Amino acid sequence: MDPLGVTISVVEASLLPRWSSTPVPDYGSRLLQPSNGRRIESPFPVRQDLNAKVALWAGDITKLNAIAIVNTTNESLSSKGVLSERIHQAAGPELLLECKTQLIGCRTGEAKLSKGYGLPARYVIHTVGPRYNVKYKTAAESALFSSYRNVMKIVRENRITSVGLCVINTSRRGYPPEDGAHIALRTVRRFLENYSDVDIIVFVVENAEEAIYKKVMPLYFPRDEEEEDFALNELPDDIGNETGEPVIAERQIRIMDKPLGQRQLDDDEEAKEAEEDDGTVHMLDSSVVSRHTFTAMEGDHDQLNRQRLQRSPNEMQAMQQERVYQRWLRRARTEDFSHFARLKMVYQSGVDFLGRPVLVFVGRNFQARDIDLNRAVAYFIHVLDKIVNRDYVIVYLHTLSSVENQPPLSFLKDIYHLVDEKYRRNLKAFYVVHPTLWARIVTWFFTTFTASSIKGKVHFLSGIQYLYDWIDPDQLEIPAFVLEYDMKENGNNYHTPASTYRSGSL
Repeated sequence: MDPLGVTISVVEASLLPRWSSTPVPDYGSRLLQPSNGRRIESPFPVRQDLNAKVALWAGDITKLNAIAIVNTTNESLSSKGVLSERIHQAAGPELLLECKTQLIGCRTGEAKLSKGYGLPARYVIHTVGPRYNVKYKTAAESALFSSYRNVMKIVRENRITSVGLCVINTSRRGYPPEDGAHIALRTVRRFLENYSDVDIIVFVVENAEEAIYKKVMPLYFPRDEEEEDFALNELPDDIGNETGEPVIAERQIRIMDKPLGQRQLDDDEEAKEAEEDDGTVHMLDSSVVSRHTFTAMEGDHDQLNRQRLQRSPNEMQAMQQERVYQRWLRRARTEDFSHFARLKMVYQSGVDFLGRPVLVFVGRNFQARDIDLNRAVAYFIHVLDKIVNRDYVIVYLHTLSSVENQPPLSFLKDIYHLVDEKYRRNLKAFYVVHPTLWARIVTWFFTTFTASSIKGKVHFLSGIQYLYDWIDPDQLEIPAFVLEYDMKENGNNYHTPASTYRSGSL
């Protein structure tokens, strides 16, 4: 039976649709072209020969007839994970016996080969993915890469021509699923670039994994030049070295300094002119938008005007907002934000118990009166844009924040109206930790009169410990001053039910 409980017969890996034959989305306006009109060389160019060697299949790996399938397990090769148990059940007791008597354990990042016994596959490649702790993110990334690399090494050494590759990183071990997909896909891509004897590698996914792989796979296996261009703007900063291995951030040399070329300097100058003396940013300045829209128009202007008149006011407003957001997004992808990164005012910190990325905002680190608020907006978009494409949560640490850390309310309103709808739609929870009375009042006022769509998602928590009902402590990177304050205020009382604190009301 497949993961949905439906009985299915054996599936031939060789007959699955190859990635090269799957339909390519129409990326249209999502493409960002360099101002000089020249195409940029991609680190993962279109290779139809490679695309013809990979497939994405949502199904039960125990039904896949390939030379080998991959099992993600634990160090003792006796994992109680759903996938591993299903593989052992289908293979029969002989597989467990071989694991205990011949393989005798497997370290994290290593891989070992066994027979397939009752499975359609001739072999099973066992590997152990890492436990994810945000404090040791680099080590987890390197270990996960090692798992995929060592699986591919066994494939090559044993001349295995078809393999069903499961998702090695698991929510059971807390690894962020999308981050894991990037490592898996780029490692396999680099392997195939250097080793051509494999006929097919099937990425076998289940449930939510399918949507993640459909999103990430085009970045490393683009099917045409348009998709390749789109991928350039979606690839993470760290795309690994020539084998796909993660690059240590402190030693990383950026492949392209300004991948989209020199941006329109006039945009920046007009954005600066739109700022008022009080420091707020007016990001929906219609005169700026209209001038750029006019200068960018091409083709039959009369026809464009007729099309514009046929659109409703709501459609026009949405289009205008999208153009403004795209302009800010281009800025977010090209500016140097090293100064903001050192402030540690916003960063991703693991995932919650549902596998949703956790964004942490540290209120005290936001120096509202000393920083350029326009650049702060661009930095927030730089950090959040790729994360908010799916469900996510925010932890706002208000600990020891003062008036110097609080931006003008008009600034918050501008950001709320600027960002894409996905920011509001995919936000599932907003935890405010150590809120003051003033923070509660401002939050209530803002969510009542401006951001009503997120009002029910706000939860006030008087201590860090109440986060642990939703997020594993190992997934949270909390500044030392916050932990010290929390211990002073709450002591070691970690047992009060968090349900008491789930109301967002005053």
